Parts: sequence; structure tokens; C-alpha cells
Amino acid sequence: MKTPLRLLAVLSAAVLLATAGCSGGSDDDSTSDANVSLNYWAWAPNMDKVVAEWNATHPKIQVTVNKQDGGDPAVTKLLTAVKAGSGAPDVMQTEYQKIPTLVSADALADISSEAGDLESKFPEAAWTAVTLGGDALYGVPQDSGPLMFYYRADIFEKNGLQAPKTWDDYAAAAEKIHRANPKQYLGTFSATDAGLFVGLVQQAGASWWGVKGDSWTVDIDDAATQKVAAFWGGLVEKGVIDNKPMYTPEWNTALNDGAQVGWVSAVWAPGVLEGSAKDTKGKWKAALMPQWDAANPATGNWGGSATSVTAQSKHKKQAAEFIAWLNSDPAALKLLSGTANVYPAANDAVLDQPPAFFSDQKDFYDLAAEAAKATKPFTYGPNVNVAYSAFNDAFGKAAESRKAAAFTSSLATVQKATVDDMKNSGFTVAE
Repeated sequence: MKTPLRLLAVLSAAVLLATAGCSGGSDDDSTSDANVSLNYWAWAPNMDKVVAEWNATHPKIQVTVNKQDGGDPAVTKLLTAVKAGSGAPDVMQTEYQKIPTLVSADALADISSEAGDLESKFPEAAWTAVTLGGDALYGVPQDSGPLMFYYRADIFEKNGLQAPKTWDDYAAAAEKIHRANPKQYLGTFSATDAGLFVGLVQQAGASWWGVKGDSWTVDIDDAATQKVAAFWGGLVEKGVIDNKPMYTPEWNTALNDGAQVGWVSAVWAPGVLEGSAKDTKGKWKAALMPQWDAANPATGNWGGSATSVTAQSKHKKQAAEFIAWLNSDPAALKLLSGTANVYPAANDAVLDQPPAFFSDQKDFYDLAAEAAKATKPFTYGPNVNVAYSAFNDAFGKAAESRKAAAFTSSLATVQKATVDDMKNSGFTVAE
């Protein structure tokens, strides 16, 4: 199905950047044989060292890396440049959830004609994120954040437990661990991390946004999301998991002193544990996510980004050639993982050594690859920031109340806030 996002952007006169500049297509010299210089905005560490390999072997297409802040600051800076009609880079690292916003603002170029046949090189979920389920291509997947489960193997052994295969197993383990030691929790529900919750509902089969004809759909209060909210709300109400935010000094201490003995996180978690729980190295193990249906394994993503060509670039062909190399060439993938410290999205990425914090678990990246291939597709919408903010507010109150019913009823609040914002911004939203 061809997703009509370009059409939707035209129909939505007040979309995020109502006066977005033109792409400059009349000045495009992509077919020229002259030497080309490309400007690349990225926030991944050491990306200049990765790009140096390209520059050494492609003297006619030279790329300069400009380090940027990630997330919302990078998006705001690009949208400002697009609105001004100048100052945008040729290439930009883009979070998957920000791509619909940038497409709706006419900030990213469709490179489906320039990038070649790359679809088979990436998992379906990553490819859906850069195509938005249609035929246009708004980037090449760079890294992904498949969810995995991390746990203190020594605490599990002490309690006679195995890594949970299902969410029922997880709930039983949480109750047994907390009953054995009331100071210990298998996890926490963090109402300030909407990205993790989205990964959890993605695993359950939800997709909060979609396109129906010439309209957007919003389905945040669906059955799959209700199931996930009820599950975590029930654990919080029972008191068998914690309900405090992650990434706080208190949470770091809990990881290090054994009060938090499990963490549902992504493939990049070892780096966080190394910094927050350094005294527990050698005691943790990684496993695949607990499942809703063990016969049909699935997972979701927390994080991940693509490399996109901006609409203002005058060198679309060369930029597309560069980002295809960056995210699919074996030499580039090795540099991405070993030098830029990202988990490549490409199916063929080979990571030989486990992360330092899991040096004893030789199959770490085998598990990560299995998780990545089982990631379910998820469509993001043009106002992810509004939905995430509404989630933080509504679920923050629910977590404080410690009532399961408050978790599930919060979804209607997030749904309404998201739909109202889209309509107010000029989008057509199907009922």
C-alpha cells in the first residue's frame, strides 16, 4: 500500500512548519560528475572516524561530519533551516519516531529512486520505519534498539528461578523475589519513559498511528495497549515491582546495591549498567523478552535511528550512495558497531565480541540479532512528542495512585490529547 503522507502534508495547511521551504530540486546537480561535498549532521560518537573510511575510498564524494545534539534539538534545528530555505545539511541522523514529523514538514527527501534495492538487508520493522509503510524511502536504517530482558543471575538462582519465558513467568518471578526480600524488585514502572512503554505495546501488536486513505488514524487506546497497561498496573498495585522513574540517582543506586534485580531494556543497556551498576559486573545475564505468546515470539524497539537525505540537498544521488554504504557495507557496519558504539540495524551486521559488561556471555549478540528479527512493525505519527508528553502526565498520576484501573483509563486521556493536537494542527484524523 502506498502511504499518502505527501498528500496528507499538502492537505494539512498548518502542519508543524506551515511555511516550510522548497527542496531546491531545480538546483539539484546529482547527475554531475564534479566533485561533491556533503554535510552530515550526526550525534553518534566517533562518526567522523567511520566517515573517514568512506572519504578515503570515495575521493569524488567527500563527507564532513558535524556533531549535533540528538532528539528534539536536532529536529528543531533542521526544521528552522528548512523554513529559512538554507542551512540544512545534506544528510542527517534521524530518530525513527521523528521521521513522520520531518516528512510532514517536507524536510526529508524521498530517495527511493537513488538508493537502490536495500529492503532485504534490514528487518521489516526497521524498513517500515523509514518507508512509513509505503513506497517512498525517507532514509536508510542505521541502528535499532530491540528490547531484551536483563536480570541478576545470582538472585534468580538463589530463588530457584529461570529467565521468564512469558509475562506470566515474569509476574510470578517478581512476586517471588519481592516476597523473599521486600527490599528487592524485579523491575520498576517508569512513567517518564514513554519510549519503553511504546516498545512494550509494539511487542504486543499495537501500532499507535496509521494511515487510512487520505487520513491519519490514532489507536492508542486499543486492546493490545490496554493489555500491557493492565499488566504493569496490576504489578504496581500488588507492590511486587517498584513504580519510581529510571535514570535517577536512586535508580542507579538500586541497580548497584541489588534492590533492582531486573531490567526490561534495549540492546544498548550494557553501557548503562556498566556506568550505573559497576559493582555487579559478572552477575547479570541477558535473555530474550518474556512473551505474550511463546509460540509466536515478538519484541519491540526502544530507540534507534536512520540516516536521511534532507529535502534541501542538491546532491541526492551522492548522498543516497553514501548512506547506503554507511548502513549496509560490511566494513562500515564493523566501524558502526566497534567505533561509533551503535547496534547496526542491518541483518548482516557481525559483532564478534559481547559488550564488556557481559564479557562472559558469548551469545549476547546472537540473542540481540534474534530479538531484532522478531521486532514487530510500528507506525509513528507526526506528533509523537505530544503523545509522549501526555503519557508522562497521565501515567505519572497513575503510578502515584498505584491503582491498575488508573493505568488503563489513562490511555483514553493520551488518545484524546494526541487526536486533538493533530486536528488542531490541520491533519485529517479518521474516527
